[in-house]
Amino acid sequence: MDFLFAQEVASAGNGGGAVSDAQGGAASTSSINSGENMGSAIGVGNTDGTASIGGGAIANTTNVDVATLGGSAVSDATGGDYNVAFVS
Repeated sequence: MDFLFAQEVASAGNGGGAVSDAQGGAASTSSINSGENMGSAIGVGNTDGTASIGGGAIANTTNVDVATLGGSAVSDATGGDYNVAFVS
């Protein structure tokens, strides 16, 4: 003897769609001073004849790291009250 079992599904309304967005926004910095950056200061007195003057090599590196984080985005798609439920 075969038995058939009926399966019923109850459905009710949902809260619909929810969209969230958390953008990082803009980042700004104040003035960045990486030193006096004067280079070489050379004083040359009286010369007679040919003179060769070298200022040497100058290197100055400034690293700046700026980041903006997206933050938190919260969405809610609550179903609400008084939804109609049906059985199919």
